[in-house]
Amino acid sequence: MLRTIGRLLWVAISFAISALAALLVLLTLGTERLTEAASRTSEGDLGQIDVWIGTYAQLEGAFALLSMLTIVPALLVVIIGEVARIRSAAYWVPAGGAALAAVPFLARFSQEASLALPPATLLQVLATAGFAAGLLYWVLAGRSA
Repeated sequence: MLRTIGRLLWVAISFAISALAALLVLLTLGTERLTEAASRTSEGDLGQIDVWIGTYAQLEGAFALLSMLTIVPALLVVIIGEVARIRSAAYWVPAGGAALAAVPFLARFSQEASLALPPATLLQVLATAGFAAGLLYWVLAGRSA
């Protein structure tokens, strides 16, 4: 009984640490991609910056829903992995990337806007942050039974 409670606590702590790592990767890589796009554009052609600002503006309106949507796919990945006792990094890393890459699609379904695809750069940044979170979760809690 005590071992089960300890495992549940360690899973929750590992999930929180992994979420913070994903946020760190998301902020640093997202900022790098945004400044790279800004340095390539001229004053008359805002191109990708407009796409990023438009995407963030759409997501800002649904902030409460978005915060719930970001945690649900990640929680499903952790619940499935823990219940099935999957201990392979081949599950945790891609599943973490897929969980974060699914967020813009879930946010689009919740809004009344068109179901256009998000920019590829945004999906790359989200997937990379999810890969990092999945790898860190596997290192902390996913590889032990």
